[in-house]
Amino acid sequence: MRPHPIEEPRTGDAFGRILQRCWAAGGAPGAAYEMTERSDGFMKVNDASVYFTARDAWPAYELAAVDAATGRVLDVGCGAGRHVSDLLARGIDATGLEPSPGAATVARERGITVIETTVEALDPASGPFDTFLMLANNLALLGSPEHAPGVLAVLAAAARPGARILGSCRGPLDTDSPEHKRYQERNRADGRMPGHLRLRIRDRGLATDWFDYLFLTPDELAGIVVGSPWRLVDVISDGASSYLAELSLTG
Repeated sequence: MRPHPIEEPRTGDAFGRILQRCWAAGGAPGAAYEMTERSDGFMKVNDASVYFTARDAWPAYELAAVDAATGRVLDVGCGAGRHVSDLLARGIDATGLEPSPGAATVARERGITVIETTVEALDPASGPFDTFLMLANNLALLGSPEHAPGVLAVLAAAARPGARILGSCRGPLDTDSPEHKRYQERNRADGRMPGHLRLRIRDRGLATDWFDYLFLTPDELAGIVVGSPWRLVDVISDGASSYLAELSLTG
C-alpha cells in the first residue's frame, strides 16, 4: 500500500484561531495548544493559556518591565493582551499592536484598544508613544540584522523624545540541545546569526506564513542597534537564558 502524500497545511491565522479557542474556554490550561514549527522541522508545543496569565505568574523581568512602563504605552505583539490589561487596570494609557486578526479580536473583547497591523507597517501618526513593550521574547521581532534597522526606525518615528523600548529576548547560545546546536551551526555556515530562526505557527491543518525571529545575546543586540536611533542602556538577566533590555531613543 502506498503511503498518503504529506500535505502542507493551509495558510491562515493559526495563532488567532488558537487564542480564540483558548479564550472561549476562559483561558484555562489544556483548552488549546500552540505548535511552533522551525524551518528544520523541529516542533515545540506550548499551552496557549500562557497568553492569558495574570501578573503573579509572570517572570520577574516581565513584572519589572510592565511596572517601569510610563506615559503612553504600545505593547508590540500584544497577543491576547495580558500586559495591556494589567497596565489599564493601573490607569496607564496602553494600546496593543497585533497583526493576527483572531488575537486582536480576543484582545478587543477583553476591553483593549488594538492597532491591527505588523510593527513594520505601524503608522507613526498612531503615536507618539513613550514606552514600547516587546515582552515574551518579542525583541526577536527585529527579525534579522537586515530587517532590524527598519523596525527600529518605525518605532522611533512613532516615539516621543526620550522614549524607551523595554523588551525581552532569549539568548540563543545557552542550550544543550543537539537540535538547536545543529541549527545554529547551519546558520553560521550560511552566513546568518546563530539565533536567526525561521518559524511558523500551526494549528491542526492551518499554519501562519513563515516569519523570521531573531534570538540575540545582549552583546549582539548592542551591535544590532548601532546606527539606529536607539541605544542599549541596561540589561537585566533572569539568571538563565532570558533577559530584559532597555533601549533609549537617542535623537
